[in-house]
Amino acid sequence: MKKVITTIIRIMFLALFIFLVIKGKTMLWFALFGVSLILALFFGRIYCGYICPMNTIMSPVEWLSKKLKLQTNKIPKLLISGKIAWIGLGLSILTMLIFKKFMKINLPIMMIWLVISVIVSLRYKPSVFHNLICPFGTLQRLFGKFAFFTKKVDANSCVGCMLCKKACPADAIKIENNKAIINKSLCHQCTKCQDVCPKNAIHYKK
Repeated sequence: MKKVITTIIRIMFLALFIFLVIKGKTMLWFALFGVSLILALFFGRIYCGYICPMNTIMSPVEWLSKKLKLQTNKIPKLLISGKIAWIGLGLSILTMLIFKKFMKINLPIMMIWLVISVIVSLRYKPSVFHNLICPFGTLQRLFGKFAFFTKKVDANSCVGCMLCKKACPADAIKIENNKAIINKSLCHQCTKCQDVCPKNAIHYKK
């Protein structure tokens, strides 16, 4: 039931995004993104887990990639530092301002990044785009690391089975001393880790 509700929420926001793009009102989406940054300080990266159209589209693309055996575990050396995401953020803002000022056009930058996310997901794991390429993810990560509420692992219940780590689309979970630890700056606050935990050791709390 939880999966169904989550899917419905994501599809609804995807539909809203498509509607705003068609109507030429993408600035309203950026306003929503701005609000999500404030919310990330309290509730974590809920934008990435439930609202972001790129994340919603990437899920079926990743499934297709696995079916076609296109996905690789390798990460391009150029991306490892994470600087590409910040460069992408700067270029996105600059390009939007130039198009707006000199051409009087609202450049659909989100659509451009949506296409990029699909292309990347056909070859690499979702975490590559989420953590190393997505310019919007860099801001979410910055604000999310101060989250008051987030996914936490009960060390007394955790058995270090690594199922949560394998399920996490953002590579936010590490195993140390046979216990899972969630990096809240990377966590999308989705429920995939909770869904696979055999010991019910993962909860959303302070």
